[in-house]
Amino acid sequence: MTRDDLNYLKTWFTEYVSNFYSDDPDYNHLIRLKEEHTIRVCCNIAMLGKELGLSDQDMVLAETIALFHDIGRFKQYKTYRTFNDFVSENHAKLGLRQMAIHRVLSACTTAEKRLITRAIAYHNAASLPVNENDNTLFFMRLIRDADKLDIWKLFIDYCNEREKKHSSAIELGLPDDPIYSQRVIESLKQRRLVLMQDLKSLNDFKLLQIGWVYDLNFVPSFKTVQNRKYIEKLEETLPQSKEIKEAVQQAHDHVNSFL
Repeated sequence: MTRDDLNYLKTWFTEYVSNFYSDDPDYNHLIRLKEEHTIRVCCNIAMLGKELGLSDQDMVLAETIALFHDIGRFKQYKTYRTFNDFVSENHAKLGLRQMAIHRVLSACTTAEKRLITRAIAYHNAASLPVNENDNTLFFMRLIRDADKLDIWKLFIDYCNEREKKHSSAIELGLPDDPIYSQRVIESLKQRRLVLMQDLKSLNDFKLLQIGWVYDLNFVPSFKTVQNRKYIEKLEETLPQSKEIKEAVQQAHDHVNSFL
């Protein structure tokens, strides 16, 4: 796979997404949100790849993974009007089916296809596969970091503008109640990822995102979290309880331990 192949796929992606726009501005807003998210994740993965000294060939593979990691989101929202996988279907699997239907990886070798599709399949998984080769695991971790770095930005920007434009889809349909779940707090105390099925409120979703620091993999990712003050900005939107302050401090300590 070459840089020219990637440029062709970027053009194909833009044309593919254009077919999902309609005459409904609210619907279009969320389609555009996911399209712009994809573009920024591509930038994030290129930034991480540069910091980590990836070869140009590996950069092409990484950017291809980023380009298609959320391709399933567009059909998901058109079909179900939600981004919540638990009330619709797994958007990674949905995306891989779309890629297969459109044969988007036809220019790739068998090994490249396997690496790209495996990385996409696990970009949103609760954990990584046990018996996977190190090279594929590296790219799985890379897309997970690049994706999180932009979801933090997207969600914090949304919180800042929420009073002007509210979106149940971005909030995964969770109620904005002044509560949070003990199950979520316990996961954070144990430095484990919060499971989506444990979310009962919007505060739980914010705490889940703070817990993402325990799934980061690369020093440049931790530097970005610190420089952009993602944890602090999420904390500002949460209740100021002792449990939350302790969970936030533990997340800070974890980030600092990698720097």
